[in-house]
Amino acid sequence: MAKPLFHYQSHSRPSFPYTKLRPLAIPSSAISHFPVNTNVRFQRSVKNPDPNRLHICNSSSTSRFSLPSSPTDGDRDVDLVEGLKEWMVFIRSVLPGGSWWDLCDPEEDLDATLAMAKPVTVLHALRRMWALVEDHRLAIFAAFASLTIAAFVEISIPNLLASSVFSAQNGETAAFYKTSQLMVFLCFISGICSGLRSGCFGIVNTIMLKRLRETLYTSLIFQDISFFDRETVGDMTSRLGADCQRLSHVIGYDVHLILRNFLQGTGALVSLLTLSWPLALSTLVICSVLSAIFLIYGQYQKKAAKIAQEFTACANEVTQETFSLMRTVRVQAMAGQISFYKCARSSCFWVLESEFQRALSFYTGGMSILTGHASAEQLTKYVLYCEWLIYATWRIGGNMSSLFQSIGASEKVFQLMNLVPSNQFLLKGVKLQRLTGNIEFLDVSFYYPSRIEVPTLAHVNMSIKANEVVAIIGPSGSGKSTLVNLLLRLYEPTHGQILVDGIPTEELDIRWLRENIGYVGQEPHLFHMDIKSNICYGCPGDIKQEDIEWAAKEANAHEFISSLPNSYETVVDDALLSGGQKQRIAIARAILRDPAILILDEATSALDAEMLHAFRSNGKAKRTVIIIAHRLSTIKSADRLVVMEDGRIVEMGDHQRLLHESGLYRRLVGMQM
Repeated sequence: MAKPLFHYQSHSRPSFPYTKLRPLAIPSSAISHFPVNTNVRFQRSVKNPDPNRLHICNSSSTSRFSLPSSPTDGDRDVDLVEGLKEWMVFIRSVLPGGSWWDLCDPEEDLDATLAMAKPVTVLHALRRMWALVEDHRLAIFAAFASLTIAAFVEISIPNLLASSVFSAQNGETAAFYKTSQLMVFLCFISGICSGLRSGCFGIVNTIMLKRLRETLYTSLIFQDISFFDRETVGDMTSRLGADCQRLSHVIGYDVHLILRNFLQGTGALVSLLTLSWPLALSTLVICSVLSAIFLIYGQYQKKAAKIAQEFTACANEVTQETFSLMRTVRVQAMAGQISFYKCARSSCFWVLESEFQRALSFYTGGMSILTGHASAEQLTKYVLYCEWLIYATWRIGGNMSSLFQSIGASEKVFQLMNLVPSNQFLLKGVKLQRLTGNIEFLDVSFYYPSRIEVPTLAHVNMSIKANEVVAIIGPSGSGKSTLVNLLLRLYEPTHGQILVDGIPTEELDIRWLRENIGYVGQEPHLFHMDIKSNICYGCPGDIKQEDIEWAAKEANAHEFISSLPNSYETVVDDALLSGGQKQRIAIARAILRDPAILILDEATSALDAEMLHAFRSNGKAKRTVIIIAHRLSTIKSADRLVVMEDGRIVEMGDHQRLLHESGLYRRLVGMQM
């Protein structure tokens, strides 16, 4: 059993249970770019000479804080200075603001790719997002116009409120009614503008989210297959989900609220200067300090957001794997070992700051009244506008932090959106009037980009005639599936050429080529929709029910489909169909396209030899069939057998001929008898 990456052991009472954590496949960009210690570690980067030490993560900058797991004699002799250092690191990590200052990005920690990439600035992100919604500028302008009107209307309410209160106190009835009516009218205008503002920004948010996801999704699906070998499904779905969701709020939430609070704060400051400029300046100094602190925090929160989004993507990947492989998790008794820990902190800094400002306002205002420099009504207006200015500054700081976090989360999204589509989809290839199915492999060699030191195929030469049934066999890892992957142009040969009807595959239109090749894999993936839709998947135009049933009969699937409660309208479920039934539906899907070339990659593993023989005999006269199989009993009747080992073709011929030779095929047959 693999040794766990993490060790959580007790160091005080009550004791904590020892918990093993599942190693996470975290992108290097999540950790290598920042000297951040978390409770997720790469196996190769963990240097822990003492396994009996506790690793604690309290924030993004916490260094390893270790305490003895049990009070042994050796542990009691720990150097006092080292212990104090560890305590200082721990205390620093939980202090307000103490954990953000280590979120630097030294050049030596950056990998070559991201070191060359320009960081996403606020202006750049806003420009990119504006391009997505600029055709709806009318809604945006209406939203900002409503915002401006509502902000200036609301800023006059404290003045009217104080005037109405002191008018009533002084018995000025006419002034009281006039002020109250004006205040009610302004509140009505503010309510209408606020509703219009919220509705317009809601429309903008929805449009931006839709177009962000469309653009990112389009960019992803047009990458070559090696991109999907590197990226995880959970990471990409997290970018399409959480990251795009957060990014869509920038204009409709962050920028909108920043502008609103800025206008209200500016109006409050002007009112304060009108009432008493010395008091206004004292308030302005504190608001400036508050704003500076928020800007500093915002810059570090931008970097922290990048890390948080990386770990969110990793968590999504693990969750997706766990749920999709729940049977494996249960059978291997790993359910209790898949767990996550979440650390959170809260700070009272801003509460103390606002209380201090409120106390200062009352003190300075009270002194002004006592000295005769201000009236009680002026003090009331001053306190109301002071509160308004303080909270506007506070909210701007919070919105700026949210904006910086969104920009930080957007960097990966924009990087993916900037990816250049694969050349396969950019180049217009040749489309033949009819594909006959002649295939030639000319000195084909190939290695995967992630394993360049190990060639998967080496100098493969083979010709397949039209309408021929060829079976490719060999041990696992011999290159059988890679051969058909190259034919499908999921990868391009490192050396050599593949010809289809005498034309190199790279010169053929890739969509046209794949439309003329039917492929059934070892593990057929059916979508969660009815069987009819699964069979029709990938077929252009409207498909008649008669054609669907014909394809199902060819694949020997019509009988069991008809026995289902809703026949072809039955929704596919994992527990409803067996592996063989799923494969037959997948074969029916391939046959319905009437391909000139049919590839069965281990698709015969759950099918009996009699059904396969009937299928091949029906299809042999009109298409080329390539079968990859481990079960030799199902491919004896093939026209030709190709035996592969270590990426090379070692034998070729029919069943009887190869059986009489003392080669690999004979040994494989002997192993299965």
